[in-house]
Amino acid sequence: MIAMGGSIGTGLFVASGSAISQAGPGGALLAYVGIGIMVYFLMTSLGEMATYMPVSGSFATYATRFVDPAVGFALGWNYWFNWAITLAVDISTTAIIVRFWFPSWPSWAISVFFLLLIFAINIISVKSFGETEYWLAFIKVTTVIIFLAVGLLTIVGILGGRGPVGLKNFTYKGGPFIGGMPAILSVFVVAGFSFQGTELIGITAGESATPEKSIPKAIKQVFWRILLFYILAIFVIAALIPYTSPKLLGSSASDIATSPFTLVFQRIGLAGAASVMNAVILTSVISAANSGMYASTRMLWAMGKEGQAGRIFAKTSRRGVPLMALLLTTFVGAFTLLTSIMGPHVYTLLVAASGLTGFIAWLGIAISHYRFRKAFRFQGHELDELAYKAKWFPFGPILAMFLSIVVILGQDIPAVLHLNWEHLGISYMSIPLFLVLFIYYKVKYKTKVIPLGEVDLSPHKDDPDYVAKQARMKQQQK
Repeated sequence: MIAMGGSIGTGLFVASGSAISQAGPGGALLAYVGIGIMVYFLMTSLGEMATYMPVSGSFATYATRFVDPAVGFALGWNYWFNWAITLAVDISTTAIIVRFWFPSWPSWAISVFFLLLIFAINIISVKSFGETEYWLAFIKVTTVIIFLAVGLLTIVGILGGRGPVGLKNFTYKGGPFIGGMPAILSVFVVAGFSFQGTELIGITAGESATPEKSIPKAIKQVFWRILLFYILAIFVIAALIPYTSPKLLGSSASDIATSPFTLVFQRIGLAGAASVMNAVILTSVISAANSGMYASTRMLWAMGKEGQAGRIFAKTSRRGVPLMALLLTTFVGAFTLLTSIMGPHVYTLLVAASGLTGFIAWLGIAISHYRFRKAFRFQGHELDELAYKAKWFPFGPILAMFLSIVVILGQDIPAVLHLNWEHLGISYMSIPLFLVLFIYYKVKYKTKVIPLGEVDLSPHKDDPDYVAKQARMKQQQK
């Protein structure tokens, strides 16, 4: 439920309408299916490594051990930066959403309240994080199921009072494909952002009592449900609302009234549809902030353990919470207050800053898995030793690498074609950030790509800290 809910957020509730308006119903469906296939292979790649070597902050550790320590260093700080800034964005967004009901309330007070709430949830224990995420995910999943049922009944004419709608909107005004490949590529970016968060399964592996069972189960069951939700939701929206509708152009959490979910509920006469969806989107944003806090603190904790961040970040509380990593991430989240002091342009910059970092993380996962499997076979290991085996190797990670690079480079094609340097700087700022981190570590420590025969494949199951942590978690669960 947590992994499923983690990938259902404003990308589905709001930005899905923008995707349909840009590329038409067919283009949007094609983009979401394509990214969904890529994410499936990423999930299987991550699952193979996470069941063999379950560690918190897995991406940085895997890249460090299987590729190059400089890649692991840059990837880890990149991912921490991604979620820490995303936390700031989400906390700012809570103020926008709450002011929908209470416009006179100060934004800074709302942001402080939710930041302290997220901090409290994460500082108590891993269990409190999990319980909170479960119920927030339950609300989101239930909303999507109700939406799909209402939408499908409206399409066939049982609800809505206007007779069957059918699929006429798919061919409306030149549909279903609009804008050609450039439009579809731009929607690939939107779809990719919508699916980001599925990789949290790898982050949580190190704190699962039985990762060899829970990780494969999560990958097999959850991903197909997520893909089903997204594809069916896009289908329902495209069938009921023409892609030319200006109300589909909203693409931020502040456009609650233009959420395609709101539009569909309003079509059947649901009173207060905007207010209901506002509440659901608020739970979605809180969930994203909660996940962001968890993921970023665990990544920073893992880098502290690996010596790629200050050792102070490797320390944990009696409940196993990485306290100093949590405090630093909360401090970054406090930058949300600048949106109240310096204006909404700070919010825009925060959104842009978190842009491509998720795709860079996906690229790192694919490369790490490719190197892991090659080293595994090179050193004489048999695939039967793996608790979970990724299917279609090496096609899966190669496809994921290719599509990740395409999406990263195609982030803002109009800015590239027109040489809009301001937009280029904002859209692609994550790339120079990653390169600076990589080059800094490479030059300082003179690292190299690890030869396949020297890749460290020893699982962490023999690590005393890991064994003690697993014993502590099992005791807490009793």
